[in-house]
Amino acid sequence: MPMKPVPPKATAKNWIGLAVLVLPLLLITIDGTVLIMALPEISGDLSPSGTEQLWMIDTYSLVLAGLLVAMSSVGERFGRRRNLLIGAVLFSIASVLGALATSSWWLIAARALLGVGGAIMMPSTLSLARNMFLNRQERRYAMAVWAAMASVGAAAGPIIGGWIIETFSWHAAFLMNIPVMLLLLVLGPLLLPESRNPDLHKIDMPSIGLSFVGLIGVAYSIKTLTGGKNIDVGTAVLVIGLLGIILFVRRQLRLPTPLLDIRLFTVRHFRGAVITDLLAILAMAGALVALTQHLQLVLGLGPLQTSYWLMPQAAFAAAAAFVGAAMVKRFPPAHIITSGLLMTAAGFGLTVFLTPTSPPLLVATTLALVSLGAGMALTLSNDIIMSSVKPERAGQAAATSETAYEIGTTLGTAVLGGLLVAWYSRAATDGTDGLGLTTGITERLSSTMAEALLVASEVGGNTGGLILAAAREAFTEAATIAGIAGAGIMIVAAIWASVTLRGVSANSDLIEEPEHEHEVR
Repeated sequence: MPMKPVPPKATAKNWIGLAVLVLPLLLITIDGTVLIMALPEISGDLSPSGTEQLWMIDTYSLVLAGLLVAMSSVGERFGRRRNLLIGAVLFSIASVLGALATSSWWLIAARALLGVGGAIMMPSTLSLARNMFLNRQERRYAMAVWAAMASVGAAAGPIIGGWIIETFSWHAAFLMNIPVMLLLLVLGPLLLPESRNPDLHKIDMPSIGLSFVGLIGVAYSIKTLTGGKNIDVGTAVLVIGLLGIILFVRRQLRLPTPLLDIRLFTVRHFRGAVITDLLAILAMAGALVALTQHLQLVLGLGPLQTSYWLMPQAAFAAAAAFVGAAMVKRFPPAHIITSGLLMTAAGFGLTVFLTPTSPPLLVATTLALVSLGAGMALTLSNDIIMSSVKPERAGQAAATSETAYEIGTTLGTAVLGGLLVAWYSRAATDGTDGLGLTTGITERLSSTMAEALLVASEVGGNTGGLILAAAREAFTEAATIAGIAGAGIMIVAAIWASVTLRGVSANSDLIEEPEHEHEVR
């Protein structure tokens, strides 16, 4: 029997190219959370409504999630490096427009354009890395670098946002993108090899439309329904989104060169790793928002002080990827992934000790444990996703992985964020029931913790102090519930990973051809 050829080792140029490749990834993930700290200052300048504030945050991730699959397919056909550079140009233009915004809807439009640029670039970052590192062990470390930068970007967004707001202004949150994108445009053509899938030719425009309608529709409807308002609109959009996804899947199964090869999900390890990622990110996104807000709203820390307590989370997120890559030499990947997810569940479990007077160290410790466990797990699950397919399918695998990330983020923010808001509202109403407040004031203070702070300030005196104490108690209780829910989801993800990823090899590629016999006619 002929020996299997040994994949070539990466060159120094490949490793330097990887450093260039993770620059846009870092910015894409930072931009997802950087405006959280900037909203108070933006509100003072542009006077957005509550709905407009939500759109300023959500538009970016919604557009990014909706276009990832489509933009990956474009890159596979016309060149992944070319796509990356085109996305960098668009991202730069959107950043300038965002910095110059003079109205709420101008800023929202700039965030949408940033989402388009991010969707063009993001699949290329992962698929190019897959094709640059053909040796499994080297690729695992390359994936660790990629995962570390993604984790650091998500964790560092509020930190960078807090520092920028205190030092400059919210406009600088957009302008920081420009130098990095210019560096990518200069070094990318020199260090990154071009790659594409030679078997793909025509781009199916109906598939692009269906994928966008489906993903945007489902994400938007969940945000609407969990908010408890516009139920009819949310339900209608959900039906449209689900119909779009169903039609998209059926169309992909019929096409000779689909936009997204749905049959990849017949590969057990691929399917197991993608769903593991989705569940883990869903839990993290929602619970972390609650804990970050606890530092600011309950403990009263400013943006810069909050960013200091978030630094351990960013450091652990960066280290975790390399810890996971090193441990896999001694232990099966499934065991490390399962252990990491259980560690994250234990971190979220610490929220049961949360009180309105808890020191920031408790939140920082919780976030550090969450980042360490999840970072180890997501690094290896991402490596499994990319190693489960042939290099020419890297773009589709990358798009699937990143779509799971964005959908998990959106679902986590909507579902666990909705749980946080609903629980806070009920607890705040109950906690102020005996104070003799008017219905209008009760509705205001029970809407959000930030509004309760304003109400307490306006009422003043002993009653204002009682309102503030009740609101802090209610938000702490809600944050604890969100943490417990996050821990539960992580336990489910750990069980799923232990079953579906059993038998994964740490030393060889897992390439398994998808099944083709179950086509829809």
